[in-house]
Amino acid sequence: MSDRHDHLHDHGHPHPHGHGEHSHRREDRPENGLRRLTHALTPHSHDTADKVDTALESSARGMRALWVSLAVLGATALAQAVVVAASGSVALLGDTVHNTADALTAVPLGIAFVLGRRAATRRFTYGYGRAEDLAGIVIVLTIAASAAFAGWTAIGRLLDPRPVEHIPAVAVAALVGFAGNEWVARYRIRVGRSIGSAALVADGLHARTDGFTSLAVLIGAGGAALGLQLADPVVGLAITAAIALVLRDAAREVFRRVLDAVDPALVDRAERALREVPGVHEVGELRLRWIGHRLRAEVAVVVDGDVTVRQAHAIAVEAEHALLHAVPRLTAALVHADPAHAPGEADPHLALAHHATAA
Repeated sequence: MSDRHDHLHDHGHPHPHGHGEHSHRREDRPENGLRRLTHALTPHSHDTADKVDTALESSARGMRALWVSLAVLGATALAQAVVVAASGSVALLGDTVHNTADALTAVPLGIAFVLGRRAATRRFTYGYGRAEDLAGIVIVLTIAASAAFAGWTAIGRLLDPRPVEHIPAVAVAALVGFAGNEWVARYRIRVGRSIGSAALVADGLHARTDGFTSLAVLIGAGGAALGLQLADPVVGLAITAAIALVLRDAAREVFRRVLDAVDPALVDRAERALREVPGVHEVGELRLRWIGHRLRAEVAVVVDGDVTVRQAHAIAVEAEHALLHAVPRLTAALVHADPAHAPGEADPHLALAHHATAA
């Protein structure tokens, strides 16, 4: 048999198993004869069309989350802006600016989701999913800019204190800001985790911090009501510090995604699933990477060196099938079958050794 055998399951390569709709979750995988029979007779699919439909559905959910968030935060920021103009509160100004920036992050993410729907080309052979990572970078820069503006405004008011007017209206605007941001945060985080979008989750965490900064504005309003003129700019500085904290968390999340980081638990889960596949002696190199909010896998498995090419192919297909069930949001896997080493046999990859050394 050939020393090398590759099996690719991707958007342009139909899977040999023609099934209907079926979720790729580990708990769905049968563990005994009766369940195996049920599994075989139940319509389910790993076909290209079904995968594309799932990807489009994920992008559609992400787009819906963005536009709903934009509407809610836009209305919140507009209401706060009216109160800022009447009261002169820099703490509320900082919160309003931050809410406005948070609402506008829907624009780069929306562009990224639209690009992610485009089919792969001969130039962009993996598609456009990584546009989400670029959107994440834009979001991080937006958070940084809003933090700088809020801090600059608060420092200016510390140096030139002024009384805050219409304090009850400021308090109400702060509560409106908290309610709007917390609702948007829950919605974005839930959808982002559901579709695997790190950028959308980071945006949700951003909104959650905005909610707490709105409560800080309420504290500043209370201080102003007691005649403490410095309470408002001090709270403005506290809001700046809170924005800096969420900036750190969002930057770390986006930085990891740009460098192809994945949760190590996913790697463990994939290895366990592969080791349970009949015919797989051991698992060699295993790599997972995010492309947008979808995962791709590349793995080498060791099989009996005496099996035929067709048998090795069947093992590779079953290995891919197991991965699709075990790893959430995995849409493509490249499985390479290596023959088990035989005594006295030279390493079949020896011809590649000098390329690895050069790298």
